[in-house]
Amino acid sequence: MTDDKPQTAVCPGSYDPVTNGHLDIIGRASRTFERVVVGVVNNPMRKSKTLFTAEERKAFIEDATKDVDNIEVKIFSNLVVEFAREAGASAIVKGLRAISDFEYENEMAQLNHRLDPGVESLYVFAHSNYSFLSSTGVKEMAIFNADISDLVPAPVAAALADRLGRS
Repeated sequence: MTDDKPQTAVCPGSYDPVTNGHLDIIGRASRTFERVVVGVVNNPMRKSKTLFTAEERKAFIEDATKDVDNIEVKIFSNLVVEFAREAGASAIVKGLRAISDFEYENEMAQLNHRLDPGVESLYVFAHSNYSFLSSTGVKEMAIFNADISDLVPAPVAAALADRLGRS
């Protein structure tokens, strides 16, 4: 353990599917924290049904981050603050793309702080290459067979093509 890096953070999300924007935030967190636990939400509250199972989403992230030693991926089904506590995390790290993200995340940060003031919510601005990128947008592009090769890892692009019946 080093004294110059905070110890553990969680990066929660539905990751349906994981995008290069998500991976950028996760990577930046891994350079800031000694340990990063990527939390894959089992049944997201804001989405009716996911395209990929939690196990598939977890596997995509594990594959994309396999060369980074301080990242682990877990599926969770409880409140983010509880998941952070279970992981021994002092912070929840999420990315912000637009004002709409800020409004939602501000509300979540307030609620999380109320539940556990010892777990900080930290936000990282999306890199300009990814500020427009969302899982929903990627899925919509994939439905119409658009090139998404620079937006998601190759295994994700292949799985999207397969799942959506495209070549």
